[in-house]
Amino acid sequence: MSVTTIQDRAAGAIMGAFIGDALGLGPHWYYDLAELRRDYGEWITGYTDPRPGRYHSGLKAGQLSQAGFILKLLLTSLVERGGYDETDFCRRMDEELLPLLDGTPVNGPGGYTSQSIRDLWRARVEQKLPWGQTGGHADTTEAIERTLALGVRYALEPARLAGTITANTILTQGDETVVSMTVAYGAVLGQLVQGHRLDSRLSGRLMRLVNSGALPFHAVTNDNLRPPRPGDPDPLRAGRFASPDALLTPSYMAGAASDPDIRIEPAWKVSIVYGMPCAIYHQLPAAYYLAARFHDDIESALLHAVNGGGQNQARAILSGALVGAQVGFSRIPRRFLDGLEESASLCRLAAALAADVEES
Repeated sequence: MSVTTIQDRAAGAIMGAFIGDALGLGPHWYYDLAELRRDYGEWITGYTDPRPGRYHSGLKAGQLSQAGFILKLLLTSLVERGGYDETDFCRRMDEELLPLLDGTPVNGPGGYTSQSIRDLWRARVEQKLPWGQTGGHADTTEAIERTLALGVRYALEPARLAGTITANTILTQGDETVVSMTVAYGAVLGQLVQGHRLDSRLSGRLMRLVNSGALPFHAVTNDNLRPPRPGDPDPLRAGRFASPDALLTPSYMAGAASDPDIRIEPAWKVSIVYGMPCAIYHQLPAAYYLAARFHDDIESALLHAVNGGGQNQARAILSGALVGAQVGFSRIPRRFLDGLEESASLCRLAAALAADVEES
């Protein structure tokens, strides 16, 4: 278990996500690494301005993208309402985000609107559909980028964590596999906020929560994936999600990060190994790997996430939250906080949410 306080780890997770979002703003979505190096040099070390004509053009170094904007909306709702209030969150989306969009990609807060949020805009604004009928088919990490706040808030209540993350995810993304992987990430983050490390034992702890009924995944084998023996009872425990595999991925990635015979060097090439695209099945293995390898070094985790190109902003958000939860707010480098726009208000929100976690 970590020696940091749960409050420090909770705030560290939130601020790690915001910092990762802002670090990815400038060099976002370069799939040609030679072009990335030409525009930003051999190694990006901090916040950068987006180049003219590229994603987020016109914004400045240290500002948040739309992912950060939405995370802040949910975080503010959680703090002001004392917990997850779906009606309040949806009202904020209706009043504070959707009027700023027009359904096109290069528009809105942060200068770019993701596919799932564009789908949401069409459902709510053009088609006038009620919330609950708004989830699209995007297979990205967009929901994770906001529901990580729920993973932090309900770190001590895994059943509630899973329920609120599921409910919030389906507002914008309806694919069951995407929902299950999103819930799994939140469950991992909750364990790290509790003080556990992202290692080969983490998935075992998560599977015990499945077997107890706290996490809504199917249990399809006996403990430790042992094959059944003659006379054993049926191990199947029905759950909302088809299999527990999304809960097993983190420990496999942690095992790869700690195995001396498996080396990804330099670590930013994790983006090449697992893939640069936006899809959740590319992003999560890379984020888990970086968070396990740099479990005590948030600067390295964030910079390797960003320097890998492709959908590096999501990679940095996810990695930043996971490592922030392991090192705590107190070990986030000061320069990352000083260079972040609205840093003081974001830190206050993170601290307020962290205080609620400790009171749970």
